[in-house]
Amino acid sequence: MIETDILIIGAGPVGLFTVFEAGLLKLRCHLIDSLPQVGGQCSEIYPKKPIYDIPAYPSILAGDLSDKLMEQIAPFKPGFTLGETAVEIEETDDNQFIVTTNLGTKHKAHNIAIAGGLGVFTPRKPPIPSLKFFEKKGVDYIIKDPEAYRDKKVVISGGGDSALDWAIFLADGVAKEVTLVHRSKSFRGHLDSVQRIMDMASDGKVKLMTDSEVIDVDGKEKLEHIIIKTKGEENTTVSIDSWLPLFGLTPKLGPIAKWGLEIEKNAIKVNTFDYSTNRDGIYAIGDVNTYPGKLKLILCGFHEATLMVQSAFKRVYPDKNNVLKYTTVNGVNGF
Repeated sequence: MIETDILIIGAGPVGLFTVFEAGLLKLRCHLIDSLPQVGGQCSEIYPKKPIYDIPAYPSILAGDLSDKLMEQIAPFKPGFTLGETAVEIEETDDNQFIVTTNLGTKHKAHNIAIAGGLGVFTPRKPPIPSLKFFEKKGVDYIIKDPEAYRDKKVVISGGGDSALDWAIFLADGVAKEVTLVHRSKSFRGHLDSVQRIMDMASDGKVKLMTDSEVIDVDGKEKLEHIIIKTKGEENTTVSIDSWLPLFGLTPKLGPIAKWGLEIEKNAIKVNTFDYSTNRDGIYAIGDVNTYPGKLKLILCGFHEATLMVQSAFKRVYPDKNNVLKYTTVNGVNGF
């Protein structure tokens, strides 16, 4: 049994920063995440994409933000259960919680902080029967490292921001050849990105195929060809190295949705006083929660975590008064 003061479900940026704020109050933390590494979406989905709204960082790569947060929380020695999903929760007679993962690992804590972002992400996949065989053999739904596509022939499918942004990025000196395939003539992405794609297509830097879609994939040990159907034309067979169907990701709360929490549109309703849920001792912070005026920004999650740990302290030490102490005066004293 792993015991801690605050059990944090989700090791993304907000979950990691919670460790720092809790540590200042001498509260110990342990984190559970279904991913095999920390960082959440920042590490799993877009580690090489820049973030521009983190205070004091005009620009920082998503993966680097996770590294910096790990450096910041190191003095507070958090524990991690990675590659496992929090599945079951039960309350004990002493008003604590026991959370069990899908692999049977048990955790006991005074407080639960759900910082699971938008939940578990599942890519939207095109209905091609043989697609599964080529996954990670030339077919990827998420770009983790753009260097994997250097000097390769890449086809990207999609009409949203993700497809447009990666087509622009890979065509700008990374991939040997980039083709963007979209089933409509209009795009859903930002107007600036759409215009840039049009300009790159005119300059021959991107091959643009609209009113088109990939209908089949082929190869032996790995992906070698795709078949593209274009409205009013014969099907085209294209030799490529990689196909990136970027149709978006579908988030789901997963097992947490069955924990008796008040849910609204796939998010957990909270009280903005301390981001508590309808169950005493369980909090929700970051993108996973909802309240009037909610903004799904990392920096807002940092603020929510800061207020949440104040209430968590009172559950661990009901007879103690917590006096706010500025780090500029006291410094950061780890465990």
